[in-house]
Amino acid sequence: MPDAVPPSLPSRAIGPLFALFPFMRPYAGRWALAFLALVTSAGATLALPVAFRYLIDRGFAAGDRAHIDRYFLALFVVSLVLAGATALRFYFVSWLGERVTADLRSAVYDHVLEMSPQFFETTQTGEVLSRLTTDTTLIQTVVGSSLSLGLRNFFLLTGGVAMLAVTSPVLSGYIIATLVVVVAPIVVFGRRVRRLSRASQDKVANASALAGEVLNAMPTVQSYAQEPFEARRFAGAVEVAFATALTRIRARAWLTAVVIVLVFAAIVFVLWLGAQDVLAGRMTAGQLSQFILYAVFTAGAVGAVAEVWGDLQRAAGATERLLQLLAARSPVVQAEATVTLPARGDGIRFDNVSFYYPSRPGIAALAGLSLDVRAGEHVALVGPSGAGKTTLFQLLLRFYDPQAGSILINGVPTRQVPLVELRKGIGVVLQESVIFSGSVLDNIRYGAPDATLPQVQRAAEMAAAAGFIEELPQGYDTFLGERGVRLSGGQRQRIAIARAIMKNPPILLLDEATSALDAASERLVQKALDNAAQNRTTLVIAHRLATVQQADRIVVLEQGGIVAQGRHADLLLSSPLYAQLAALQFGEQIAHTGQSDAECDRVDSA
Repeated sequence: MPDAVPPSLPSRAIGPLFALFPFMRPYAGRWALAFLALVTSAGATLALPVAFRYLIDRGFAAGDRAHIDRYFLALFVVSLVLAGATALRFYFVSWLGERVTADLRSAVYDHVLEMSPQFFETTQTGEVLSRLTTDTTLIQTVVGSSLSLGLRNFFLLTGGVAMLAVTSPVLSGYIIATLVVVVAPIVVFGRRVRRLSRASQDKVANASALAGEVLNAMPTVQSYAQEPFEARRFAGAVEVAFATALTRIRARAWLTAVVIVLVFAAIVFVLWLGAQDVLAGRMTAGQLSQFILYAVFTAGAVGAVAEVWGDLQRAAGATERLLQLLAARSPVVQAEATVTLPARGDGIRFDNVSFYYPSRPGIAALAGLSLDVRAGEHVALVGPSGAGKTTLFQLLLRFYDPQAGSILINGVPTRQVPLVELRKGIGVVLQESVIFSGSVLDNIRYGAPDATLPQVQRAAEMAAAAGFIEELPQGYDTFLGERGVRLSGGQRQRIAIARAIMKNPPILLLDEATSALDAASERLVQKALDNAAQNRTTLVIAHRLATVQQADRIVVLEQGGIVAQGRHADLLLSSPLYAQLAALQFGEQIAHTGQSDAECDRVDSA
């Protein structure tokens, strides 16, 4: 991926656009062809006034029909060259605009996929989507249109000024002097347009982020009857974006008006002087016609360059925002020298691990925790909310790295294992199951894309999902809709369990995997999970103690540390916290007679 400029560096004018060069470099050949077509079309345009001059001076003025026919033919040939070159320029730059934008979107998306969850603690997905769509569209407009138009008009401007000097040095001197007056407002207004463009894009991103958040939570919004409130919130965000965009539009409108007035006022004045020269015999009618055409080309080029400059500045703001995404670096990085994870070993070891979430640096999620999980052991993690159970899963998957201590699998620190290899060896079923908008078949074999239909069916049977899947309209080919909206919560959970079973990993992580199931399905799935846990290391997070009583070992966590571990019956006697949790769920008597009322109150509040 091309290196990005750190967002802390200040950018000037259109400076950020130079960061797009790495994306343009692979298509140097097409850029060369587009540039050749551009120069040809600009040259053909600049040749038209010369043909008109000779048509007037040697044709109409001399009354020579042969000259008239010859120069009309020349005009037609020039128009053919102009048409062909313009068409080729349009094709090549449009192709390049689409291609470069597609590459840029892919690069940004690939980079975002590599970011750890820490990135999404402070960045909304809607904002990322806005940058992938709105900002890249602005860049596409510049690369695929505005840039070539700007270059073409720049050539027309420089060529027109040169031909004005050749045609009449005195009159061209007046024209060039007035350009200084025209450039000043372009610079002044241009900077303001760029600032306003960046602000406008930020407001649009905020509105997109708000819409994305609400659309992903529609059942909650509708269950609380908050549709009018959310509609007002989004309308407010849209109006703020509109107001900011309107300020930018006013600035650009003033810029365009000032440039046009200044340019054409200067041209009218200079042409009046030229008319005096023709009347005085110091200039022919053909020369004046040529000068007028070049003056018009120059004036149009100046206006077009001013317009393109505004587009370039808007694209520079968009590029700057995309560079911020590309410059962001995940704190979880793969080691330069990696070690292959052994197929067998001592299992999992958490060695004196301490961890603080970046968004909560003052609160320890884990504090000096040490835990050994033997290979093939079935360990349950229990404890009040916030005890650190899910954090252990996230550290094991290297979504985060601990600030202190280390995590080893089969004797190898996870920091030294390639990220892909580490995560391929771990199967996960989360409390909130994730279903993609593909078919049942696609979802179950997400971690094993080459799995056959019979293999998928076996995984579904183990997860107690085969029955309801076969009743779906197209069976395993049924489209499930966005986030699995066509399934119930329990059905989504069983699809997720089948996906983990299909992956067949040596380590299985279950985060309250049966929480969304009814009693009958829970028994089936629990038996399936017990079967799936055979011959593999399994860690289970459970708030419902009935699902983990048969675990090889139960580890009780509180405030980021281990307070007890053992079997269910032993913990009822040795752990006041576990005994209280069990009493709350099963109505059992608290076996630990030394537990104080204060301890009970603490557990209840947790």
